[in-house]
Amino acid sequence: MVHDHSSEARVSLSSYEEDIVAVLAPRLAYFAGVARHEHVTRAAQEMSVPQSTLSRAMVRLEQDLGVDLFARHGRTVSLTPAGRTFLKSVQRALAEVERAAETVRADADPAAGKVAFGFLHTMGSETVPGLIRAFRVDHPRVRFQLVQNYGEAMLERLRAGDLDLCLTSPVPDAPDLVARRLDEQRLRLVVPDDHRLATRKRVRLAEAADETFVTLEPGYGLRRITDDLCAEAGFKPRIAFEGEEAETLRGLVAAGLGVALLPPPAVARPGVVELTVTAPRAVREIGVAWLDGHPDTAPVAAFKHFLLSRRGHLLPE
Repeated sequence: MVHDHSSEARVSLSSYEEDIVAVLAPRLAYFAGVARHEHVTRAAQEMSVPQSTLSRAMVRLEQDLGVDLFARHGRTVSLTPAGRTFLKSVQRALAEVERAAETVRADADPAAGKVAFGFLHTMGSETVPGLIRAFRVDHPRVRFQLVQNYGEAMLERLRAGDLDLCLTSPVPDAPDLVARRLDEQRLRLVVPDDHRLATRKRVRLAEAADETFVTLEPGYGLRRITDDLCAEAGFKPRIAFEGEEAETLRGLVAAGLGVALLPPPAVARPGVVELTVTAPRAVREIGVAWLDGHPDTAPVAAFKHFLLSRRGHLLPE
């Protein structure tokens, strides 16, 4: 029988690579310092490391690699060809580590750090720009990395560590998240301006039971709310179109494709009439969520505090 040892070899190699990285990483800065000075004593003085510690580290480094990195000449050393090759890669690696450290320090800077903030598409035209504008009055140099998406996708990115905070609806209820209700937004039944209900100001949702609806796709919070409200009104909506953006739905209502339950528009759209829904109570809650136990940088903590301070008056009038 012929045995295929390739998978065993891959596992062994992977384990070896992890071990050698753990062994080498602490010694790389020492090696670069000795190579720069070509003198162990001067390198030890610059790095505030005992000379004996540095000398032992270089010997161990060569032993672990199985390669002579230095030629020794009394108190001075010079790089071997292998040492010069190794130094080029070590310098690149150390420079990358330094850049990474500078990036995370800059992102955490209280005055000019970064906030990764996600929000719903329907919050993008007025609400979020207004929030950021107000926050930057007192924090003018804080930077924002903004992500506009639907609720479930934002929560996935929150869990993946791509976002610090997200503004979403419905307010999530999950054991790994902390969520706070900030405001609620009244939803309207949007109908074409030549619709049988267009002359009305108010409507019970049950009066639209026989209508065709245009809605957001499953997975969107507003779609879930639409389905729940229709069920509460005693019917399951007939769906003509499932989209990804509320203003597209408004345009399709104007074109006569159906009716929709939507939050108020940033700018009034011609061709539609927006009716107040009297029953059931048609609102969606807006909340902010973050990962439970996830430590905040100073700029994230400041923006979180700011959002929580807007509870009850988050949305534009």
